[in-house]
Amino acid sequence: MLQFRDLDDVITLVRDRGVQMVDLRFCGLWGQWHHVSLPARRLGPVLLERGVGFDGSALGIKSVKAGDMTLVPDLAAGLLDPWADAPTLAFICQAYEAGTREPSPYDPRLIARRAEQVLVESGVADRSMWGPEFEFYLFDSVAIENGLQVASYRIESAEGAWRRAAPGSGYVIPVHGGYHAAPPFDRLDGARTRITLALEAMGIEVKYHHHEVGGPGQCEVEIPLLPALQAADAIMLVKYVVRMIALELGLTATFLPKPLHGEAGSGMHFHQCLWKENTNVFHDPAGYAHFSAAGRQYIAGLLVHGAAVMGLTNPTTNSYRRLVPGFEAPVSAIFSLANRSAAIRIPKYADRAESTRMEFRPPDAMGNPYLSVAAQLLAGLDGIRRELDPTALGFGPVDDDIFAWPAERRAAIKALPTALGEALVALERDREFLTHGQAFTDEVLDRWIAKRRAEEREVQVRPHPYEIELYYGM
Repeated sequence: MLQFRDLDDVITLVRDRGVQMVDLRFCGLWGQWHHVSLPARRLGPVLLERGVGFDGSALGIKSVKAGDMTLVPDLAAGLLDPWADAPTLAFICQAYEAGTREPSPYDPRLIARRAEQVLVESGVADRSMWGPEFEFYLFDSVAIENGLQVASYRIESAEGAWRRAAPGSGYVIPVHGGYHAAPPFDRLDGARTRITLALEAMGIEVKYHHHEVGGPGQCEVEIPLLPALQAADAIMLVKYVVRMIALELGLTATFLPKPLHGEAGSGMHFHQCLWKENTNVFHDPAGYAHFSAAGRQYIAGLLVHGAAVMGLTNPTTNSYRRLVPGFEAPVSAIFSLANRSAAIRIPKYADRAESTRMEFRPPDAMGNPYLSVAAQLLAGLDGIRRELDPTALGFGPVDDDIFAWPAERRAAIKALPTALGEALVALERDREFLTHGQAFTDEVLDRWIAKRRAEEREVQVRPHPYEIELYYGM
């Protein structure tokens, strides 16, 4: 992304690139971008000092009686938007209370910043590094209908195995057969390449892209590790780019964890590590998987608080359609070297000082990225602060295939939530680690829980199409 030193740098780029519009973007509490656009002539000291007013109550983060807020551009988070009708410079913004320079406690970016400040004040490290993995589906089309007398969705994909009998469909991918599929079976290589090139042009490096396990259009794009706030900004930008490229190509993109029954779900695994100056805090050449004592304590904190963390990282009913026990889904509170059924995996190939890290596998892209990063970081720091031992707590390491174990042995493993309600109860009861250093406030957490519980109720009260099929004639 574009990082400007000052307003003069911005003005120079506006002049050199013929920028006509400035777009101010803000991530609401629920994790979606919102924006307001201004003529470029309005760029000046007043905009950077006072910002632009907006109604926070319309986004559900303020009350109607006190909804006024202001957006101030973050000069370290700019981008040229190639999809705008006129040359446009966009900034991710910080939200403030109207009439003051007081940051809004409901601003997700502020929460991520405060979590990073907790890290710095701990003395353990001076920065955290994050590498999210992006899994998503590209479909040809989706049709959704819900009403009094109908509840349906229909997805189409040229790669789908259900199209085997259709004319011209000789190259389709079997169910669960898409992992690293090559053309002509992989029909989306060009789309992923366009996504990659667009991201690189915006300053987001891409490690690689490939077809994922899901046959009908599941894709993966992975980026290198970035500092916490930049990583969360990058998540917002990647989701935007994926959707805009899909729109250009007449496709539709979804990061929904489980859009297809019987096919692979989409997660957002977070690779993470802590650094102090030039030292990787997680690395110890003599430790298990080259992990240090502090790294193991971080793992313990993340697993101890794993259920509450998932109330933020996996905040939808659909999140738990993916997290089904008995498959490769990471629903076991254990850590392991390279074991993909564990909630925390230490990549076996990441054994050097510069690459040692862990991967938290349960999250998905439904979480607000700023809150997801903050929650994981604060949980891990709590483990270091309390010097928790993951082995003493029964979290492993477990390098076996646990699904080959007898049932009674598997039952001894602590399970992570497999339903949204479980995660929200955990978040309600286990939150002190989140409010440490005032990173999260109780008001933000209460509002989050209330919103997600309301959505859960809306899903629960609706008859399911499969229920109709099962029981209609009984």
